[in-house]
Amino acid sequence: MHTLILGGQRSGKSRCAEQRAAAWLLQSGHQATLVATARAGDAEMRERITRHRVDRAKRVPQLNTLELESELAGALHSISSPTHLLVVDCLTLWLTQMLMPLNGSATDEAEVLRQQQALCEVLPGLPGPVVLVSNEIGLGLSPMSSEVRAFVDALGRLHQAVAGVCDDLSLMVAGVELPVKRGSL
Repeated sequence: MHTLILGGQRSGKSRCAEQRAAAWLLQSGHQATLVATARAGDAEMRERITRHRVDRAKRVPQLNTLELESELAGALHSISSPTHLLVVDCLTLWLTQMLMPLNGSATDEAEVLRQQQALCEVLPGLPGPVVLVSNEIGLGLSPMSSEVRAFVDALGRLHQAVAGVCDDLSLMVAGVELPVKRGSL
């Protein structure tokens, strides 16, 4: 069973995913890995990543962490097993690093679509559960710049594609999980 958890910044989506991992780990023989997609491009982000690592280790000490920036589908395929829960946090940063990287060398559109398609193709065949976390950024005003509008559009398309292959979809609002789709596959 795969789940997509969407929400705004500080909505509680990562905490919700961690709680699912903690519950999973209570079962004998189960493992859980957080697949972290953030890249520390500046001092504030380095501090934020460090804080997340420390806080996560306190909340869910048995949760392993794998940090990666691309080729998400391949990583999920290589570590998934029936007793291994994978938490991807988050799709927003994964896409950001392809479309708006700090080094200024954006991934071409064909490669972005290839990686998105690879993710959506690998998810249904994975033997273990996956919880995917992402920011819902399309509920506000339309951004002024064409680059940001293109990103909002790309993230919306990614969310639709991933939601289409997930069993569950939740929206987080102020720390409250609102079920949107439950086990309809």
